[in-house]
Amino acid sequence: MNEFDQFVKRELKVKYCIRYADDFVIMPARSSGGQNDQMYLGNILERIKEFLGKELKLQLHPDKVFIKTFASGVDFLGWVHFPKHRVLRTSTKRKMLRNLKNNQKPETTQSYLGMLTHGNTFKITKEMVV
Repeated sequence: MNEFDQFVKRELKVKYCIRYADDFVIMPARSSGGQNDQMYLGNILERIKEFLGKELKLQLHPDKVFIKTFASGVDFLGWVHFPKHRVLRTSTKRKMLRNLKNNQKPETTQSYLGMLTHGNTFKITKEMVV
C-alpha cells in the first residue's frame, strides 16, 4: 500500500489522510463543510478508485465509502472522531467490558486503560477501575 500512500500524498496532494492497513480517511485541508468539500472529496474518490483499479488491482467496497461532514463524526478504528474530541464506539465499549469480565488479568486491564487515554472516556474508565 506504499504506492497508494505516495499517490495520495504526491499526486493528489492530500494533506490529511489517515490509513491503517486497508482502512483510510481523507479530510479536506480547510473544511467549509459545504458543497466545495463534497466536490473536492468526490473528485479525490474517483481518482483513488481509478488508481487502485489500474495500479494495484484493488476495489473499494461500495458499502464502506462515505462522504460526510466531520461534525457528524468519523467512525474509524473503534472510535468516533469529532473535530475537537473522540469517543469510544458503543460496540467497542461493549466488547471491551465483556472481555474484561471474562479475562481479569492485570495486563488486559492496563492495556485497555492505556487505549482509553486517547479519548473522552472518564465514565468507562471509572467503571473499569471500580
